[in-house]
Amino acid sequence: MVDYLYLGLYKTFGLLLKVLPRKATIKLMCGLAWFAYTVSKKHQKIMHNNLDLAFDNKLSEQEKKQIGIDAFVNLIDTTFGIIYRDNMEKQEVIKNVTFKNEEIIKAYQKENKQFILVTGHYGNWELLSQSIAIKFDLTLVGVGRELDSKVMDDILIKNRERFNVEMVYKKGAMKGCIRAINKKKIVGILTDQHLPLEQSINVDFFNHKVTHTPLASILSRKFGIDLIPAYISTDDYENYTVTIYPPIKSLKTENQEEDLESMTKAQAKVLEEVIRAKPNQWFWQHKRWKEFYKEELYENL
Repeated sequence: MVDYLYLGLYKTFGLLLKVLPRKATIKLMCGLAWFAYTVSKKHQKIMHNNLDLAFDNKLSEQEKKQIGIDAFVNLIDTTFGIIYRDNMEKQEVIKNVTFKNEEIIKAYQKENKQFILVTGHYGNWELLSQSIAIKFDLTLVGVGRELDSKVMDDILIKNRERFNVEMVYKKGAMKGCIRAINKKKIVGILTDQHLPLEQSINVDFFNHKVTHTPLASILSRKFGIDLIPAYISTDDYENYTVTIYPPIKSLKTENQEEDLESMTKAQAKVLEEVIRAKPNQWFWQHKRWKEFYKEELYENL
């Protein structure tokens, strides 16, 4: 029953987004984001606490409110984008996407070298994966969580696969990524979610300790594949910019622990720099510092 409710909402919003002019859609997104921020006191508190920790309590209440609302706009834009691009042609997807430093990826392709894409929940991250797969004519295999709704999960899979994006689920992600690499596909990993302590490498993020997935670093070291960070951002929700950053070189010395730690720290450093430049584009709703600051930031949340 719930599956059909989700499906009905998907179809309804699909029709609405096809009919509405883009500027009207943006106003709708902003209105929904304001509502979500205002009503969800829990997420409002999480975001404000995260921002206080990250920016040393230097942001005003108004600044934190605006970043919080914008974080919801990004989430809605990412969700609406999935619906809106259903049945869209590939070149139409990237019509309003600009690529910075695309020569980095092209150089790897020219040498027939694989790489691992590392990114985060920043900007319209679904559009990022599809744009890169289309622009560079490659198959991108992402790691994600299976949706609770089987109907919606199947729709999302079909939507992504139309644009050369495949998925492996977090359970069994390592095996799935290894299969993808062996098939000469490009693995893409979102690196900014909280992990249990026993599964992580700990890094400093905004000068505070967090857990960080070692998956990209492990794969890089095992296969000798460099990591390429890439993030997407927008100023107006009509035009988007994909920025590709200098590669994080694969390390394989006699000290495996140091190699993995070094590569993982480098990933966190790039992400922090990206967020500091435009903090309103990141997913602040997440309990990113949960493992080490649970009581200070998220008690009773």
